[in-house]
Amino acid sequence: MRLACLLLASAVLTGCASPPAATPPIPGAPPPPTPMAALLDKPIYKMTPFEAGQYIPHMQGAQPDLRKRIAAIGRQNIGQPYSLNLLGEFPFEIHDSLPMYSIEQSDCVVFVEHTYAMALSQSWEEFFWMLQRIRYRDGVIGVATRNHYTELDWNVANRWLVTDISANLAGPNGPGYDMRVDRARFLRTRHNTVRDIPVETSRQTYVPKDGVAAILDQLQEGDFVNVISTRNGEYWASHVGLVVLGPNGERHFLHSSAPKVREETFASYMARVAGREADNARAGKPGQMLAGFKFLRLNETITVPPMAPQPRPGRPGA
Repeated sequence: MRLACLLLASAVLTGCASPPAATPPIPGAPPPPTPMAALLDKPIYKMTPFEAGQYIPHMQGAQPDLRKRIAAIGRQNIGQPYSLNLLGEFPFEIHDSLPMYSIEQSDCVVFVEHTYAMALSQSWEEFFWMLQRIRYRDGVIGVATRNHYTELDWNVANRWLVTDISANLAGPNGPGYDMRVDRARFLRTRHNTVRDIPVETSRQTYVPKDGVAAILDQLQEGDFVNVISTRNGEYWASHVGLVVLGPNGERHFLHSSAPKVREETFASYMARVAGREADNARAGKPGQMLAGFKFLRLNETITVPPMAPQPRPGRPGA
């Protein structure tokens, strides 16, 4: 009997010394950090938001030159799958179900906006804020304030970031085109959104495609590129991308175009477009034609303006 009691007491004491049960993970808690060496071997489009949150501040220290940082971040997304009309305002607005950011995919505008926003930021939170500052007029989120039109919205709203140098590059006899933008009609027909916005007209200058080779050496890494197309007498910016420097200083075009993000020379890009235009002509399907490019210089000094106050959404019948 005495031996049994001693064994029972020993078992009780041993039980008190056993390790406590593991604390269950907190729902939604971030995963442990990814080792930086492994992270830098991963394309951005395969990163999780938590990993992108590690990558963004690392790049600020690893590459202090903004132009080179833009090129490095853009190149780490080479191969990112292309998807047109990718983003919206969901869940801030529910005119559609498209999200406010995307790491996994891009279209040409999304690729440029995300690259600039990452290069200008030191954290995930700042990246998301910067992305909205670039994407919307005065940073006010909404389909009606999104920079839909490249020449008259994006280029104008982001003058703090880039400056149009197309007229200087093209010279006094450079070609131009007239634009007429009816934002109210666009919002009503494309997004079922009613706004009273007057029609705007503008005259735009561009560098013709046969004049690009002569001005390439004046472009700098991180500059913003607008591809100008024409059809039936109408001209518009149909595509965008970034200027990066090749290994020998040659100017390359880094952009998101089906099927994925790629880097190529301007001559290669123009040759591919010319081939597509020839194929369309042979098939009796004349479409848009490449006219030239607009170039916007990344500003030497960048002061990011504050967001305008986000207005309280209206109430039906108010």
